[in-house]
Amino acid sequence: MVMIILNGKKAGIPTVREAISTFRNEVTDVQVRVTYEYGDVERFMLEAVQNGVERLIIGGGDGSVNEVVNAMATLPRKARPELAILPLGTANDFATACEIPLESLDALRFAMSGSSTPIDIVKANDRHFINTATAGFGAQVTADTPVELKNFLGGGAYTLTGVLKAMDFVPYSSNITTPQNSFQNHDVVAGAICNGKQAGGGQVLAPNALINDGLLDVVGISKFTLIDIPQVLEEIRYPSSEGVFVRAFCH
Repeated sequence: MVMIILNGKKAGIPTVREAISTFRNEVTDVQVRVTYEYGDVERFMLEAVQNGVERLIIGGGDGSVNEVVNAMATLPRKARPELAILPLGTANDFATACEIPLESLDALRFAMSGSSTPIDIVKANDRHFINTATAGFGAQVTADTPVELKNFLGGGAYTLTGVLKAMDFVPYSSNITTPQNSFQNHDVVAGAICNGKQAGGGQVLAPNALINDGLLDVVGISKFTLIDIPQVLEEIRYPSSEGVFVRAFCH
């Protein structure tokens, strides 16, 4: 038995409906649940567990993935079903980094044919995540980018909004302390705790991050000007704790 939990905002897309219809003709006992409001994902996930569903497919973007991960985190490890992703969001950062097909039918077939593997899950205060947690203008971009712009430009909407935000963003004064490293009085315009490699519509923040190594990559980007952008991009590609604008370490 397989259950697809489908983000209600994506349920009416013709290509998604066609893909699920074809998938149901290929796989026995596929159940579909469509969300309407926050909390539906957890309710459907619990229903799936009670009905003996062994593989759960979440259909949506990175937000939907985050919601189902938080729901699954409430269960004991051995009670959690396997999780697959049907990428339907604007960015699909986690799915893209994991090389999950972005075409709906291909993603559904991969969800059935692929083998599962354990990955890390991170707890920050009372929430969990499996990709990245961001602060600074990166977090503002995610929160403030209009839905209409995301639908029109896709992941490029985050880049456009990010450029506009960065022009007048006031850096945060931050202190980061771990048993191995300490950054004190570090003024950052963007920071990220990375389990996955990318966020914000394909922006690779932690090229060396692995989702199953038990470690997190910490990245801080200091205030920079337009003329500094080439160096910033180079430092992101080759992260180091000694960078001028980008300081990073693994913990």
